[in-house]
Amino acid sequence: MKISVIGAGNVGATCAAVIAEKEICNRIVLVDVVEGLAEGKALDLAQTAPLARYTTKIIGTNNDYEPTKDSSIVVITSGLPRKPGMSREDLISTNAKIVKSVTQNAVKYSPNAIFIVVANPLDVMAYTAFMSSKISPKKVIGMAGMLDTARYKSFIANEIGCSSKDIMAITLGGHGDTMVPLPRYTSVSGVPVTQLVAKDKLDAIIERTIYGGGEIVKLLGTSAWYAPGYAAAKMAALIAKDQRRYEPASTYLQGEFGYNDIYFGAPVMLGKNGIENILEIELNDEERALVDVSANKVKDSIELLKSLNI
Repeated sequence: MKISVIGAGNVGATCAAVIAEKEICNRIVLVDVVEGLAEGKALDLAQTAPLARYTTKIIGTNNDYEPTKDSSIVVITSGLPRKPGMSREDLISTNAKIVKSVTQNAVKYSPNAIFIVVANPLDVMAYTAFMSSKISPKKVIGMAGMLDTARYKSFIANEIGCSSKDIMAITLGGHGDTMVPLPRYTSVSGVPVTQLVAKDKLDAIIERTIYGGGEIVKLLGTSAWYAPGYAAAKMAALIAKDQRRYEPASTYLQGEFGYNDIYFGAPVMLGKNGIENILEIELNDEERALVDVSANKVKDSIELLKSLNI
């Protein structure tokens, strides 16, 4: 099995490293437009193999997609971070052009691949990849909810003083400041989190989760990469191994939750065909109101994308 990672920056390189070490496939292809970047990181990872004792083969290429031919999974991490003074329209326009080009090049050589999109703004870029690929939406998945939920779980584990392994949780909605962590669907070894964490502290955890990416940007001066890279690799593993597990991801909705023609965070079953099922959970009035706000923001961004005629 071959997995290609497009974009050899921090997120892409982390994703490739995790895939290699866990031996999710037997060959990884790293692609980047920056000369030497993908080749150098692939060489570094190849030299790590004797230390980490993995047999995964890794190669890097400079904007050449032919080595990606017949990939089973393609992870797209390409795109620019939002810079000071850059408008939402500028960010969408710039990254949509990149994602469109990357997707079309990758699907040309791997028409049967499943695509995992990590570029931001996440939901809009997943939509861009879907429209550009002209393949089933079940095979184009945005990585967001898994990362958001991981942050949510880590903050809860720190508050309670327990292992994050014991926490089950869900986040819904767009990736960003309108995401919706759901305490009603959050538990610790089956015990509702509301019985273990006071409301004011749980509200603070939810707020911190929503702005979790921004917190890291303030500290590092750039976006996170370990958790996003690992999350994308974990999604690839679930698909490659046909594990059919439910995880939150950005998926194309066709009536689910009452929304149409948008990519939106929801619990999905990941297996060999990509998205095997979308789990529609019941929402109370308060949850529905928050999810509607998130959906409307994603819709606005998608309409902006359409107006740009990229």
